[in-house]
Amino acid sequence: MTRFLIIDDHPLFREALGNAVRLALPDAQIFEALSIADALNILGSQSDIDLALLDLTLPDATGFSGFLQLRAAHPRLPVAIVSSEEDQHVVREALSLGAAGYLPKSTSKRELTAAIERVLSGSVSVPKDFVPAAERDGNGSSRALQARLAQLTPQQLRVLDLIRRGYQNRDIAGELQLAESTVKAHITEILRKLRLYSRNKAVVETGKIDLHLPTEHLGPRTAARRKQQ
Repeated sequence: MTRFLIIDDHPLFREALGNAVRLALPDAQIFEALSIADALNILGSQSDIDLALLDLTLPDATGFSGFLQLRAAHPRLPVAIVSSEEDQHVVREALSLGAAGYLPKSTSKRELTAAIERVLSGSVSVPKDFVPAAERDGNGSSRALQARLAQLTPQQLRVLDLIRRGYQNRDIAGELQLAESTVKAHITEILRKLRLYSRNKAVVETGKIDLHLPTEHLGPRTAARRKQQ
């Protein structure tokens, strides 16, 4: 069962988000918090939340302070921001800080549902009109992408390699002997570091670049198979 934490002090919007979640996953379990303090209390007793949906405007948080508290206390928890603020500078800042997505409150319920599904798959959901900084600044060259690839950890490179070979999250988890939730967290970080916002875009943009994975950077199963060859 997929478990969500909705953090918003407006009851009508908590209800709307809950409806969007249930449209995507009818059997989802949903927890609700009205503040960051509430959220941290819930997370303290419910450690296996799959996704938090966070409003930036809360009684005990301003700007990204609430988001940063959640990230500091639970760094592996995917947190998608749901906000009425649609300024692209704010969206870029949220993504640079590691948000799993940015969902405008003006988004329709069906679009919210699709965005939630994308985030759960490991992709980063962004507004329709969002322009990534790399495209805006014209620095999306192969050299710039290779520099961003250098920021990935060995484990993130393994995950990216398997994504490029068509593996789904469950297959990646089995290959690398990781929890599926850990794989999703790695994919979110990979996309954030590469400044890309879907796994398909990552495949296309990095497809012609050699990741230079030595044997020790392969998954346990792949490394074992190569030794047998």
